Order: sequence, then structure tokens, then C-alpha cells
Amino acid sequence: MVEKKIGTAVYRRDLSPVLAIFRLVPEPGSAFPEYMAGQYIALRREHCRLTKKVARPDGRFEYLPDLDENGNQKRGAVTHSYSISSAPYETREHGYLEFYVILQMHETGVPGRLTESLFQLDPLEDNKIVYYSRIAGEFTLERRAKGFRNVVFVGTGTGLAPFASMIKELDYEAAKGNASTTRFTLFHTNRGMQELGYHNELLTIQQAQRLDFVYVPTISRPSLHDHHHDDVGIGRANNVLRGVLGMASKEEEELAAAHSRGEDVTEFERAVQLTVPAQLPSHLTASALNARMAPGETVILTCGNSKLMEDIAKVGETNGIRVEREEW
Repeated sequence: MVEKKIGTAVYRRDLSPVLAIFRLVPEPGSAFPEYMAGQYIALRREHCRLTKKVARPDGRFEYLPDLDENGNQKRGAVTHSYSISSAPYETREHGYLEFYVILQMHETGVPGRLTESLFQLDPLEDNKIVYYSRIAGEFTLERRAKGFRNVVFVGTGTGLAPFASMIKELDYEAAKGNASTTRFTLFHTNRGMQELGYHNELLTIQQAQRLDFVYVPTISRPSLHDHHHDDVGIGRANNVLRGVLGMASKEEEELAAAHSRGEDVTEFERAVQLTVPAQLPSHLTASALNARMAPGETVILTCGNSKLMEDIAKVGETNGIRVEREEW
């Protein structure tokens, strides 16, 4: 039976105003269930601002504040599942679960109900998070990548979380003499340097060479300061992957398709102009990365932005590479 328990947030590291890493320890006298890297757990906060889903005239939906009879926004419990970014060995040895969380914002400017509450956490005061005593999910190496010579991770934003868990666990096992014979390549993109969660840890794992692992971090909104980091590239993860596989960017491809259909290409041209050209970290080459992605021997695991995952699935199909998406 799945039980509802009350954990305590004991650590919070803000990477930016909208991105943070949290650590949660279990209810006193309890331990978190055993889990596999890539799985998730349901979290809940009790005093969230509630919204309601409202249909618009164009058939789309928007989330508006759910108001009481006095015009005040209702508050209540909200539950959502989050991928675990800590490795299983970290939980066994230190007792915590870690999460890499973004403050979600709807198109209307309304913050996500649960993430708004999570970002109000204070490890010294408002530090309680309800969790359910079940860790689940099939987005694991055993279920999605078994039998492949090459595994390519593509994480956008906080979609890095399951892959951070996997790589840390693989490195831990390798340090004990149980190194995997699989080749692992991780593409991760976030907006700026400060939001590349686990960057230093992943660089350290790559440099240790206990397993065959290549880390490809890029940023999609580089500042002048960001250009001085040689170990970080530029561009969205899907376009970086496209470049490695010899394809045009998603925006260039869509512009060419619009031209062929005889459509007005104004918006497509604008999209191309606004797209940051993909550029790999200085120590990596497209040819070397391409060699790690032989069709038939490779699976791409992707997690993060749904539209980018759709494009990554298209890239895989074009190149004869299997793609597995994390979709709840």
C-alpha cells in the first residue's frame, strides 16, 4: 500500500531565480524505497494556489485562478511527480532524494501551482514536503537501453534529472570495478551557464574515465561572459544533435519546407534569425561524436521539453536511430 509521508527539505541551491536543486529526507523513522536511476516519485504541498482549466474560444485551454465567493484565490493540496536526480547509491548512503526543479510559468504568466510552492521552501522554516512511499517509472537503462552498444542521452532543461542519476550511478559502479561496456554520450542544454545543473560533477566523471562517457553541455542564451567557457558549447540540444548528424537546424529545415510549399516564409525566416547557431565545446568534434551513434547500435533517450523531444524523435527516425522518450 502506498503511504503518504511528510519529508523535510534539508538543502536548497538556487541556480537562477527560476531553477533550483532540492534535497528531501524521509519522515523520521522511515527510509525511501529502493529505486533505479531514471525513476520518479510523487511530491505534494498542502497550501498551493489553485487554478482551473478553462476552454478558450479557439479551442485551446488556459489556467486561471480558481476564486472563492469573495474573489480570493483558493488554496489546497497539489501533487506532481518529479524525476529523481540523485543516484540510488547517494540515497542509500546519505538518505536523501535530490530534485532539479524549474519554476513553471503558464502562458498567462500564472506560476505552476506546485512549483510556486516549492520555490517558497526554506530549509530552516517552511521545509515540509509530502511524498508518497512509491518510486516508479520505466525510463531506466534496463527497460529502454538494454542491448545497445551506444546510449545517447539528450536532456533539455530539467530533463537532465534522470540522466544525472544514471551517470552518477554508472560512475559509482565503475569505481567499484563494475564498469559498463556501453558507450554513453550526454547532450544537455539550458539557458545559461548558471543553470547547467550538475555541470562540474559531470565534467569530473568524464575526466575520471572510469566509464566510456562524453559530456556535451551547451547553452541556448549565451551572454558575453558565457563565450569564455571552452568546455561549454552553444545551441539547443536538438540542433546540436542535428549538427553532429549532418542535418540542418530545425528552424532551417522548417524554412526550407515552407519555401517548398509556397507559403509565406516571414515567420520562418524570423525563427532562423533568432536561432543561436549550434557550436560544440571546443574539445569535441562532430565527427568523433557521430562515430558514437552508429545506426542499429544506438538508442537515444530524451527527456525535457515536449516539442524538442518530438524533434529529437524525428532526428532519430531520419537517421535510423531508435529514440525513447520520457513521457508521463
